[in-house]
Amino acid sequence: MRKIKKDDNVQIITGKDKGKTGKVLHVDTAKNRVVVEGCNMIQKHTKPNAQNQAGGIVSKEGSIHISNVMLLADGKPTRVGFEVKDGKKVRVAKKTGKAID
Repeated sequence: MRKIKKDDNVQIITGKDKGKTGKVLHVDTAKNRVVVEGCNMIQKHTKPNAQNQAGGIVSKEGSIHISNVMLLADGKPTRVGFEVKDGKKVRVAKKTGKAID
């Protein structure tokens, strides 16, 4: 079970986008990286093709290492722990002790 999942709201804690918040669009478990909406924007040069007739430079989100983001619980960044409640393993915010999902 992962501490960060798709559709979680996270805050960037280091790097050029430090302090920005956004929704997780994709989690790459093999490389321990996440893609956060509107953060770590990169420019990709594309050739013309059937979908994009003109080609050119396209901006898109790049991936960030999972250790560089923190989950937002009640609008504040918090570490994540796990507890077993009612026979299910759930994520728990370390700062408040509340279950996340």
